[in-house]
Amino acid sequence: AVVVLSGDDGSDAAPPTTAAAPSDTAATTASSSSATTTEPTTSTTEAVDVWSLEPPPAAGDPAGLAAQIAEAEATIRDERASEVDVARAALAQQVAYRALGARPEWDEAVLAALPAELHETVRRHVEARRELRAMHTRLSPTLPAWEIVPPAPYDELLSHYREAEAEFGIPWPYLAAINLVETGTGRIRGTSVAGAQGPMQFMPATWEAYGAGGDVHDHRDAILGAARYLAANNGAQDIDHALFRYNRSQRYVRAIKLYAALIAGGFAFTENILY
Repeated sequence: AVVVLSGDDGSDAAPPTTAAAPSDTAATTASSSSATTTEPTTSTTEAVDVWSLEPPPAAGDPAGLAAQIAEAEATIRDERASEVDVARAALAQQVAYRALGARPEWDEAVLAALPAELHETVRRHVEARRELRAMHTRLSPTLPAWEIVPPAPYDELLSHYREAEAEFGIPWPYLAAINLVETGTGRIRGTSVAGAQGPMQFMPATWEAYGAGGDVHDHRDAILGAARYLAANNGAQDIDHALFRYNRSQRYVRAIKLYAALIAGGFAFTENILY
């Protein structure tokens, strides 16, 4: 489950009571024997609709969860991995981090079982997830009527982030992180419970002020609008302040910065980190 936030000022702030509860059934029932969910191949050629893939169960113990994370991260970093292999690894990564995010008592054991080079990556993923989850004091069992769609192509999104950075001085990983947190890089299409719209989740009044006449549902227009809004709030010099204006929560600020650091750090090896 993706938590899409919404706010009274920047783009999105919804009351901290409307996120749907993530299901942890798989995480609590799976055993460590399910930790390795796919063979670490890089030559998958079968015609598979990646959108039809089902997420694997999360491992049910720290050692198994560490193995699941290590395998998923290795595949995501492998530029030879096929689209299907990356999609499967991404699903495994998501359920593993969701499980670990709900179990801080496992942190030490999971990190001890992982290679040192993954420690900071894992910490950032889990801390960001916990910050976003902590923004919500009461969870709803249902989600709004959102449509899940494929994201825009990687090259297209990156070009928009770079264009916005060049024009407004906002480092592009922050824009990518906002896009990721708000709508899963545009995968979630629909209006939030607070009325926010588009891939960067703008409230109508804020979009009218900062959208420059563009289409709130258009990726380029929305990304440029977000950069324009952050720049108007001194984001080029004080990104913390600008992110707080985007969504009035220090937890949101910390989560966006953690994801931006992951995106910036992972960009050197593959486009997969953005997806």
